[in-house]
Amino acid sequence: MNSWLRSQLRNIAPFATLAVLVVLFSILAPSFRTMDNLGNILQQISVTGIMAVGLTFVILCAEIDLSVAAVANATGIVVAYFTMQDASVNIANIPLPGGIAIALALAASLALGLVTAFGMNVIGIPSFIMTLAMLQIGAGVSAMLVRGQIAYNVPSLVATLGSGSLGPVPWIIIVAAVILLAGHIVLTYTRFGRYIYMTGGNREAAEYSGVNTKMIIAAVMVISAVCSGIAGMLGVAHFGSAQQDEFDNYLLDSISAVVVGGTSLFGGQGGIGNTIVGLFVLGVLNNGLDHVRIDSFLKILIRGLILLLALIVNVYAQRMRTKAATTATGA
Repeated sequence: MNSWLRSQLRNIAPFATLAVLVVLFSILAPSFRTMDNLGNILQQISVTGIMAVGLTFVILCAEIDLSVAAVANATGIVVAYFTMQDASVNIANIPLPGGIAIALALAASLALGLVTAFGMNVIGIPSFIMTLAMLQIGAGVSAMLVRGQIAYNVPSLVATLGSGSLGPVPWIIIVAAVILLAGHIVLTYTRFGRYIYMTGGNREAAEYSGVNTKMIIAAVMVISAVCSGIAGMLGVAHFGSAQQDEFDNYLLDSISAVVVGGTSLFGGQGGIGNTIVGLFVLGVLNNGLDHVRIDSFLKILIRGLILLLALIVNVYAQRMRTKAATTATGA
């Protein structure tokens, strides 16, 4: 039993953390445990959730993508740049029909993902360095297009999905749920999903089995960029504006959601289910701290400590896995 618990530590710890946080904040703040507040939490984690889907694919391959927030910001600004703005907005943009603006924004995120994939697979730049460069490139694209100004208008479809509702349920929650479900289906029930786990679990063995690991890595980097692009467009509509540095905090949030949920930084272990738990841990933590009116600076510290704890569990679980594999091989 002890051996089983250690092997499942990465999955058990996030659930235990979530349960403790829910109970704690329910006691400290009665307003926390209402259905309206649950809706607030779901809205607050929706943009992060869409970005985290692509990042889950990347981390399962034992890679990292530091450009997700910058790509989201750039894509959100691109879709606003190609939308008619009010005369008061001092941006020399190019107004186009809504469908074309959305297609160009998605093409921009796709292009950024392809550049990342090219740099990693053809040139051989490690993902950490390559996506760090793409972070700067995405920030540069955002700065060039808005030049310190703020754009407010986006195509009507983006506005509806980002800030509208289907009855009592905001569309952004529905879109996030659909993308999370699609990611889970791909990872769980498709050959491509199995190849992702094989690539992250043991890249050399995957190559010997006939898996084109370079193509798998290229694909997940593109998926990550496109997911970030969708999150960026909907996020701009949800926030009500497109401006520089709007998504800066989402890099840490999306990585934290994946890691806190239990997906291994070493690749091959985890999935969308883990990411969903991680999203709820972060959402409950942030929302609960707001309800108890804790100092904003202390809030940042607590989030950092939660992430550190998740990293410790992640590394410890990997050591247990390696030790168990070594013991089994020796036996």
